[in-house]
This record gives sequence, C-alpha cells and structure tokens, in this order.
Amino acid sequence: MTSHKLIAFALFSMILVSCNKEEKPKVIYENKVDQQEVEYQKIDSTEIKIADLPIHITGTNYIVHPIGDVRVYNSSSGKSGSSKTNRISYTISNYSYPEITGYLNNLMFQHKDSLSMHSLTDNRMQINTVTYLDKLSNPDKKILVYTLVDKDTNRDGKYDSNDIQSLYISNIDGSKFTKLTEELHELVDWNVIDVKNRLYFRSIEDINKNGAFDSDDSINYFYVDLLSDDWKPQPYNPMQ
Repeated sequence: MTSHKLIAFALFSMILVSCNKEEKPKVIYENKVDQQEVEYQKIDSTEIKIADLPIHITGTNYIVHPIGDVRVYNSSSGKSGSSKTNRISYTISNYSYPEITGYLNNLMFQHKDSLSMHSLTDNRMQINTVTYLDKLSNPDKKILVYTLVDKDTNRDGKYDSNDIQSLYISNIDGSKFTKLTEELHELVDWNVIDVKNRLYFRSIEDINKNGAFDSDDSINYFYVDLLSDDWKPQPYNPMQ
C-alpha cells in the first residue's frame, strides 16, 4: 500500500473512531423533559469533612474556613507490574489574593473579632473558585463571586467538572448567597468592569435538549449592577 493510501486509511480510521465515540452529556433530562424546578441536594451530615487552615481575605474583616473532603489519589512506583498505592491529600484549597481555588464543599465565615462561625450554604456543592472583588468604587461594597457545581446534572452521583458550572455571588460574610446563571445554563466566563461596577458573564443554553453544550446551542449575555440591592442579571446583546 502506498504512503498516501496509508495516510488516507489512517485518517478514515480516526474519523470512524471519533464518530463512534459518544460524548458524555452534561445534562440528563428526566423523561427527556427540561425540568426548571430542580431540587437542590442537602448536605449529608453523616459525611466526614475536614477544614483547611483559615484564610484572611486581605482588606476585609473576615476569615474563611474552606471545608471539603480528604482526597485519595492512586499512584504506582513506576515499576512494571507493581501494585498501586493510595496517596492522601489533606489540602482542600489554595489562596492567591484575591482568589481561593480548589475543591470546596462549603465555607465557614468568621468575623475577625468574633468566635462564632456560620456556613455559606446548606446545599451540596463543589466550589471551584471564590474571588474577592477588591476594586469596586464603593468601599462599603465587599463582594465574593463563586464558580461552582450545585446539582448533579448528569445524574452520575458525583458533583464534578462533568456537571453544569454555575455563577454565584454573596456579600463578604457569605450572606445573600445568590445564583446568577439561569437553571441548566452552563457558565462560559465572567469578568468585572470596575469603572461601571458591573459583573458581565456569558452562559450557554442547551436549546436542542441533547444534554451537551455545542455549536448548535445559544450563547446568552448578562450583566449585574454590583452596587444594586437585588443583583438581578440584565440580558444584553453586544451584536446589535
């Protein structure tokens, strides 16, 4: 077989394998019906959680305690045929001002002059990032923005990157914890324009209800006035 035929055959094989490989959907619709009223799963009080050492968010009066799970990783010695061993990590989060990242289930908030603490949420979540907005024009407005998974949208029993990621916001003490993205909309990205005190974000809607987010779906644009009391997302269209 000539070289160009070999290349053509290899390309055909790759395309065939790609076509046969089914992409795992991020959403499994119950009875193929989009159910906007989704019940949030409550935290299981019997699960064993641990906390990282507390983090003082620079420029604020609040300390946060990241809460999460002990993480177990499989590893091997590198020798062929050797048995795998488990490596345990007790690290839940990383802090690099003004952002906390990691695999958090919750946050406990504590004023620096108080011994009492309170939790961010009673619902089960995987929080990936917590960002302090430190450049707002009103110094009295101290706000945190969260990217997280709040529902097991693919119904595999886990809260992870294979589920829909959502955008939330709260005051610096964790109060007024508010979801910004619409139900079953996947967060694309977000940023803050300080001179306008606005948070802009994009989300994608699974309009064909195939459970995946792809080029056939719709991108939606919103902004939130961070100095307002209700933080209600306002739709806008930058292409008009």
